[in-house]
Amino acid sequence: GSFSILGTDKSISLKEVAKASFLPAKIPYGLEPGLYETGSFSPEKDTFPNGCHVAEVEIDPETGQVDIVDYSMVDDVGNIINPMTLKGQIHGGVAQGVGQILMEQVAYEPESGQLLSGSFMDYAMPRADTMGFINIKSNIVPTTLNPLGVKGGGEAGTVGAMPALMNAIMNALSQVGVDHLDMPASPDRIWGAIQKAKKAA
Repeated sequence: GSFSILGTDKSISLKEVAKASFLPAKIPYGLEPGLYETGSFSPEKDTFPNGCHVAEVEIDPETGQVDIVDYSMVDDVGNIINPMTLKGQIHGGVAQGVGQILMEQVAYEPESGQLLSGSFMDYAMPRADTMGFINIKSNIVPTTLNPLGVKGGGEAGTVGAMPALMNAIMNALSQVGVDHLDMPASPDRIWGAIQKAKKAA
């Protein structure tokens, strides 16, 4: 790109303008060196991402431990500006959803009301070994509602992770007669639900 003066042959490239803006001798007195621009865009309508998550789990009936065997997802966030950032955002979102389903819980002592999970020693969260491999694919469908053709990518991980994982757990537990389980689906809750279903059978 370049800048030109209408009706003359004078022009300057965008690169030259950017370079000159950092040289104090070439800018007007009173202006700070640098090249800055602020802009905003207000779309007429909101855009919404789409996606599908599929989780496969194995549950040890003796301990109630859930292992995520496979996790795959397809997302549509429109045109992808930065694939690495999007992948990191999705990984983090899925980890957040996995944590909410499997382990994260604010626990209180029933008699005194004392918080029992007030530190990272007591409040369980997913680690790298909890997550394993996540297979992420993108189905790019640009939106016509903004110039870049982009949609939000922040929700793509968490929103799909929770129902995919909880439904996989309930599908596995239905084989032994469990039809309800409160979150988090921790090993002790799963083991207790299995024992209760065995007694009812």
